[in-house]
Amino acid sequence: MKKILERVVAWLGEPRIRRLALPVGAGVVLVVLAVGGAWAWHRSQESRGQAAIAEASALTQQALAPQAPPAARDSAIQALEGVLSAHPRFSGASQAAYMLGNLRYQSGQYPAARAAYEVALAKGAAGTLKALSAVGIGYTWEAEKNYANAATAYDTALRSMTAKDFLYEDTLLALARTQELGGKRAAAAETYERLLKDLPGSRRADDLKTRLAELKSRPGQ
Repeated sequence: MKKILERVVAWLGEPRIRRLALPVGAGVVLVVLAVGGAWAWHRSQESRGQAAIAEASALTQQALAPQAPPAARDSAIQALEGVLSAHPRFSGASQAAYMLGNLRYQSGQYPAARAAYEVALAKGAAGTLKALSAVGIGYTWEAEKNYANAATAYDTALRSMTAKDFLYEDTLLALARTQELGGKRAAAAETYERLLKDLPGSRRADDLKTRLAELKSRPGQ
């Protein structure tokens, strides 16, 4: 910020600029100061957000520990919700929303978990976090035995994946599973065939071939 102001002052000192110094120079300085203030505010918010999510992450780890009391999970949920409400523009908001979704899911609060995963996506989750959040939505629908919506969610998640993604195989299996559970055996068979084609070296290949043969031996949708 100091260097920027120094450059502005030097620029205003040039002879060809002096005549415009008062009307133009003042406006430039005001713009620079406004930008600097916004930048400082953003950095302050980021620092506060980082501190808040660090505390919430520690509580989340405690809540996910074996035999953790329900109170630990409630405290972690409250802390994560606090991060999202107090720091909505924090760059780590999508991560906070994803962790909140996991805790809600663990608590059996499937609609609330789904809403949290959706917030993670809306907050700009990218890469692995985006994939995990999208698949998480499918898990919440599946837990509620809404297999049609679960299959749709898994299919949507797969659209942003490639066969090289570590979640690809598990998501395809989840899609096939919910298709079967929803009575769409023909669609499930196609999904198993897709998996075998895309991942011929899968450690589950033999089991998948057996399952595929069973599906094709029975009439179905």
